[in-house]
Amino acid sequence: MNKAGRVELFDTTLRDGAQTSGIHFSAEDKWRIAQMLADFGMDWIEGGWPGASPKDDAFFALARQRQWPKSRLVAFGSTARPHGDVATDRQLLHLLDSGADAVCIFGKAWPLHVEKGLGISCQQNLQLIYDSVRFLRQHVATVFFDAEHFFDGCKEDAAYARAVLQAAHEGGAQALVLCDTNGGTIPFDIARMTRMVTEAFPDTTIGIHAHNDCEMAVANAIAAVRVGARMVQGTINGIGERCGNANLVSVIPTLQLKMGMDCGIDAASLQRLKKLSGFVNEMANRLPWKHQPYVGVYAFAHKGGIHVSAVRKESRMYEHIDPALVGNSQRILVSDQAGRSNILSKMQELEPEAGLNADDPVVAEAVRRIKELESMGYAFEGADASFRLLLKRAMGQYRRHFELIRFRVFDEKRGHHKQPECEATVQLRVGKRLLHTAALGNGPVNAMDNALRAALSDAYPTLAPMRLSDFKVRVLSTQEATEAAVRVLIESTDGRHKWSTVGVSTDVLEAAYRALNDAIEYKLMVDGVAAPDE
Repeated sequence: MNKAGRVELFDTTLRDGAQTSGIHFSAEDKWRIAQMLADFGMDWIEGGWPGASPKDDAFFALARQRQWPKSRLVAFGSTARPHGDVATDRQLLHLLDSGADAVCIFGKAWPLHVEKGLGISCQQNLQLIYDSVRFLRQHVATVFFDAEHFFDGCKEDAAYARAVLQAAHEGGAQALVLCDTNGGTIPFDIARMTRMVTEAFPDTTIGIHAHNDCEMAVANAIAAVRVGARMVQGTINGIGERCGNANLVSVIPTLQLKMGMDCGIDAASLQRLKKLSGFVNEMANRLPWKHQPYVGVYAFAHKGGIHVSAVRKESRMYEHIDPALVGNSQRILVSDQAGRSNILSKMQELEPEAGLNADDPVVAEAVRRIKELESMGYAFEGADASFRLLLKRAMGQYRRHFELIRFRVFDEKRGHHKQPECEATVQLRVGKRLLHTAALGNGPVNAMDNALRAALSDAYPTLAPMRLSDFKVRVLSTQEATEAAVRVLIESTDGRHKWSTVGVSTDVLEAAYRALNDAIEYKLMVDGVAAPDE
């Protein structure tokens, strides 16, 4: 099954990951994710538990159309029910009818679960495992065995935990997967017990299935591979029950880039890792973890001036890998810790042909303006679009696409239990045209956003797909109560890209308008739309 040194990747996002609290994949969602996993190059894609739910059955029906050059679909289940005939066990028959390329079943490796959970003797459990695996091997080419609670069982009775593996091995299982089901084992013990198994079964693929209850799932997976495990089970972004599973988004580049292990993922596929992570988040309706190792938007972000100065000379000084290897990129943040290095780096990114240097007056003016705005409460590290507009202004390369004449927002509430009704009117000038319109919205900011884009839609059709995707308000000084300045951070999207803008004022609507104005201007700038006097 396994080439020497080759680590097989077993993805259980669609099964273990789908058990995450708050995540609800439809059959179509699971099929789309499976296609992405196959395009990425996963060896094994566990699709779910046939017969357990109509949704899983629908997924396996969809998956019959698969044409994957490398990946293989796995159906998941358990050993047969106690006191029954394995040949007529319904769940084993569901596995065989699923159309999957392989089957993975779990069995109990901890006497506590055998006697308390299944209510059978330890010897009966061994026979159940052997009979279930043997029956499946008579009908399907590939069978894996997950030894549930292996590490807990091994701590209590190592001889029995090994006997469980032996029963599965004799039944014909091609891989024996050691499961840290409670997620409570630490890397030192994982390595010690995994080494014991690899030495006892030298000609069998040994796998690791780690949960993250001690936040060590990735470390545990790496520790197991280091002592001979050659299959890693995990999920994209580490989703899974309770605290989640080993995060394959971290495991894969660590094995390949840090340890020189072959996971079967070529360089081009590895560069799609960030995209794969983002796609699964979208399907799961989860906000991405911006600080996620390797693929997070801040994974290679630099804020302090000393750091920025260093990475501009040699990125390895503060970056453990080239971010492009995993599809990410370096980011230079601007904050109260920023120096000229940050500003210059951003300007050179925007205008690489301008030939700017640290002594250029344009850079000095940008630094002065940023410090001035920061003293008012602006923060640009989370508002890259506003910052880019600021630099364009400092470089004399910015021209307004519209001028605000006035805006007015009505927020009327009728009755204690009724929702407020919000309406915004705006008056704008685009070139020589005066535009005046009104719009309703779900709240005053949404109403203002709708009114602005309604007024500008004829002049700038490129704004049609634009919408707000996030809105945050922060009071900058709690001591000043309702007189305090507020900072509004807005995230916008056009369905393809996202960008963030910021506004600050003692009036929350004024702060929101400033952020909205920047959001619209940035969209027009990146789309290359000319200002009206051009």
